[in-house]
Amino acid sequence: MKKFMLFVGGLLAFFILLANLGPMILLGVSVWLLYIIFKNFIKSDSTAGKIGWIIAGLFVLGIGLSNIYAVIGVAAAYVLYLIYTSWKDDDDQSVGQVVEDNDPFTNFERQWAEINR
Repeated sequence: MKKFMLFVGGLLAFFILLANLGPMILLGVSVWLLYIIFKNFIKSDSTAGKIGWIIAGLFVLGIGLSNIYAVIGVAAAYVLYLIYTSWKDDDDQSVGQVVEDNDPFTNFERQWAEINR
């Protein structure tokens, strides 16, 4: 049941990530452009050049802020990563672990697993 719930959660996170892929790309491009605009603003010596870079920066900042809901896609990617690691941790645990317990049902399960090998 746990694997099924992990699968359903992973599928939901994947579809949310897929739906927000375009805005995530635009947000990344706008952050990159803001970095370039800032570097050129610092290098500029003239006042007109600085004003031009500020206007360009405000324009790109507006594009970036309009795609801020792309953070939902980043969160979905993180949830997908957590589900993947949880899935891998479940696979690492072996089914036939020997547990020292006096419970007759667990002893029966262990013996039945040994017989079926």
